[in-house]
Amino acid sequence: MSRTVGEVMTPNPITVKPDTPLQDAIRLLAENRISGMPVLDDQEKLVGVISDTDLMWQESGVDTPPYVMLLDSIIYLQNPARHERELHKALGQTVGEVMNDVPISILPTQTLREAAHLMNEKKIRRLPVLNVESRQLIGILTQGDIIRAMARGEA
Repeated sequence: MSRTVGEVMTPNPITVKPDTPLQDAIRLLAENRISGMPVLDDQEKLVGVISDTDLMWQESGVDTPPYVMLLDSIIYLQNPARHERELHKALGQTVGEVMNDVPISILPTQTLREAAHLMNEKKIRRLPVLNVESRQLIGILTQGDIIRAMARGEA
């Protein structure tokens, strides 16, 4: 029988708020040896996820998008809105400025197979787990959780 997300997830994950200073979030990630964490608002609702990928913009910076000049006009060869988002992340000082604000979540009653499929499809490494009724955060499921369940023969 297939295991459920609720049976394998890590309960009560470490979280931050959107107004948490970025340096505090970086310290939490490093101290706890995790690569990401859910972001909750003041009502404890999930509003985002911050991950090591989001933080890489701080170190790597942002390249100017390719463009061509035509009759004193600049024509961008990539979406300028994407460049603006990347620049905002590179200069952000709080979690809210850097986080992914469209979090993908899962319910504890869903199967590990469904979770693994969703992670592969969306190319993400973690899924916040929400309570079915209240939609409050109750845990987090990572790729590592699924791999450990597979190693124990539970997946």
